[in-house]
Amino acid sequence: MLYWIFPKKLRYICLFIASYIFYMFWNPKYALLMGTSTIVTFLSGILIEKLKYKRIVVAFSFIINIAILVFFKYFDFLLLNINMILSAFNIELIEKPFDIILPVGISFYTFQALSYTIDVYRGEIKSEKNIIKYALFVSFFPQLVAGPIERSKHLLGQIQNMDKIKRFDYQRITEGLILMLFGYFQKMVIADRASILVDTVFNRYYIYNSSELLLSALLFAVQIYCDFASYSLIAIGTAKVMGIDLMENFNTPYFARSIKEFWGRWHISLSTWFRDYLYIPLGGNRCSKLRRSFNILVTFLVSGLWHGANFTFIAWGAIHGICYLIEDITSKFRNNVLNKFDVKVKSFSFKLLEVIITFIIVDLAWIFFRAETIHDAFYYIERMFTKIDLWRLFDGSLYKLGLDSFEMNILIISLIVLFLVDIIKYIKKETIYEFLKNQCLYFRWAVIFFLLFFIIIYGKYGAGFDPKQFIYFQF
Repeated sequence: MLYWIFPKKLRYICLFIASYIFYMFWNPKYALLMGTSTIVTFLSGILIEKLKYKRIVVAFSFIINIAILVFFKYFDFLLLNINMILSAFNIELIEKPFDIILPVGISFYTFQALSYTIDVYRGEIKSEKNIIKYALFVSFFPQLVAGPIERSKHLLGQIQNMDKIKRFDYQRITEGLILMLFGYFQKMVIADRASILVDTVFNRYYIYNSSELLLSALLFAVQIYCDFASYSLIAIGTAKVMGIDLMENFNTPYFARSIKEFWGRWHISLSTWFRDYLYIPLGGNRCSKLRRSFNILVTFLVSGLWHGANFTFIAWGAIHGICYLIEDITSKFRNNVLNKFDVKVKSFSFKLLEVIITFIIVDLAWIFFRAETIHDAFYYIERMFTKIDLWRLFDGSLYKLGLDSFEMNILIISLIVLFLVDIIKYIKKETIYEFLKNQCLYFRWAVIFFLLFFIIIYGKYGAGFDPKQFIYFQF
């Protein structure tokens, strides 16, 4: 409300204050880290335009920001691995000198700030001279802690013209609220409900057999998608209410027909960030095939490491990178085989087969993402394929994994709704708001009341429930 009361020319100050207050609710002292990153990249942008040795400025900005990120996110991981090496040579181990708390959203705002430095260096934008406007770009609260990771050309440009945004735009506000509503539905009704079964099985996976393990793996794919996509929708909707457009972060990823297509639909802001600021600077595809394969693999490994300080994330990135390379290297051979046998590649059945195969690969990789160790992930998969007990699908055993039959039915109904929304977006290229806008008034309000009813009645919150933070807060 204050945002609309403030004079148009001062709106950015209101949002800047709100963004820092929002962040400090978690831990006030860590706002200093975000402020440090902001000041370093802000000054870097100005110096890049004024000094002759631009690369030194860029290197300085990167070193400071990456050093902060590595210290707070990877210090324990590095110390653990150093001690493993020391132990192998019977050398005295290094004691952990202090405890480090991972600041919420540090990976997101650090990457967003660094992209600004690179954009100024490349001459794609002019450096921002108003530090408050730039600080708002780094700290904009809807997408601060879990993205989307915005580009300076897109978000900073809107902040610079914030005084031109209409105070009240019914269509824009309605769209934002509906996107937020569906985001809350995904998080509170689907993701948090699925997490109960997923946590039950993954925490003691070694006592379960194929049916439980397979169901848990499938539901984790649902959980992480709904958890992260919901935050993105809420962020996009919140920003839209204020007249700010954020980039799309998810576009029906589980309908992808290849790993390459999956990464064009999943966490789009991160995958395009790595493409623009890592893959292309490494040489992209403007090099030999061997070097291109190296660039792709490095990009995926770094992407995995970005998600967390654990070898399981690196393994997850490696699986996607290897599958991406296999697809790329064998594409001509596969096309020749398909043409030789006159396979109808444009048929629904063939496309469906590609979607299923891609989803199986993605879902198996998610097991590494969720597991505590690589050994746990391999053992989980081994039990899933060797401890066959399909009869448990019909004897009621699956209702003893944290969700009874009623809760499971609510989850199934919710997943049907999710599938319908995603299939509409996949086929018609329409968001839930765009689809509802073209329907009759009664249908629109029926859908809205349905979502509200499920969130209020069946949302996982309140007494006796352990609230789940968004999964990507830890990254």
